[in-house]
Amino acid sequence: MEWFSTLTLALGSAWTSGINLYATVSVLGLLQKLGGIKLPGGLDVLDHWVIIGVAGGLYLVEFFADKIPYVDSVWDVVHTFIRVPAGAIVAYAAVSNMGPEIVIPATLIGGGLAFSSHGTKATARIAANMSPEPVSNWVLSIVEDVIAIAGVVLAVFAPIVIAVVLVVFVILFLWFFPRIVRAIRRLFKATAAMFRGESFREVARKAG
Repeated sequence: MEWFSTLTLALGSAWTSGINLYATVSVLGLLQKLGGIKLPGGLDVLDHWVIIGVAGGLYLVEFFADKIPYVDSVWDVVHTFIRVPAGAIVAYAAVSNMGPEIVIPATLIGGGLAFSSHGTKATARIAANMSPEPVSNWVLSIVEDVIAIAGVVLAVFAPIVIAVVLVVFVILFLWFFPRIVRAIRRLFKATAAMFRGESFREVARKAG
């Protein structure tokens, strides 16, 4: 069942990369460095202190940026072009020692999972930014961090559990897919409007 553990680790880590890429990389690196585990494929390079330090530093930046209304949405727009390809790369690295019949589908599915989790996160954030108080941003940010870190741990130590989580998530994502697509469209329009000096909230509300 080693192939199953490797595959679920690849897909689980890709999924958490869409939520919080830097937490995913940091936790994977620390688990191998300090936890006595051996990550599969090319993921074993993540235990280098330079990689852990850079990822940890970027996680701290995101930790604070993610809790500021509107800044969190701009951060999500930028990271649409970072989290999704990074999720695919993480999945590819994990299964890189396996055959191409596994590597190629896993990479594609990993990118898809990263996109779906990132899109879900961005949708929740734009909904929170429609409210007048900042508390929801803090709560969402902390919940997202917990999900990302817990997801990585499950991907490493509980392959069956993370597989069930991914299946449930994909079903829910497909159910809400039209709303998520509309929300991402609103997010990009509102972010562009904010840079033009317009109100993020008003443009997002009209775009919805």
